Amino acid sequence: MSNLVEIQSQIEKLQKQATEIKTREFDKTVQDILVKMQAFGITLKDLQGSKARTGKGRGTKVAKAAPGKARKKEKEAAVVAAKFRGPNGETWSGRGLTPRWLAALLAQGKTKEEFAIPHG
Repeated sequence: MSNLVEIQSQIEKLQKQATEIKTREFDKTVQDILVKMQAFGITLKDLQGSKARTGKGRGTKVAKAAPGKARKKEKEAAVVAAKFRGPNGETWSGRGLTPRWLAALLAQGKTKEEFAIPHG
């Protein structure tokens, strides 16, 4: 059993190291992304668009129908209004995984309600 305990200890240490590296490199990575977004004229709207993008241009992929069969109308992604806004203008709809910016703030003792966008 000591092998299992040793391995679990190593895993814990490595996970801690990985978290520390992510924390150190996060701001630099965000800055690199912002520079590239500016260079290519990419906006947040571009990033929030269809998930099915091709590498060429900005068109969406269209599935080919089998010969003799009509294409099914592709389900379009519904745009959901943001429910939360971060201190740097980040937004989140409240759906899916909690974004890193909000998770970090929650870890600092903040609450989701502090970042709720008033609708009305």
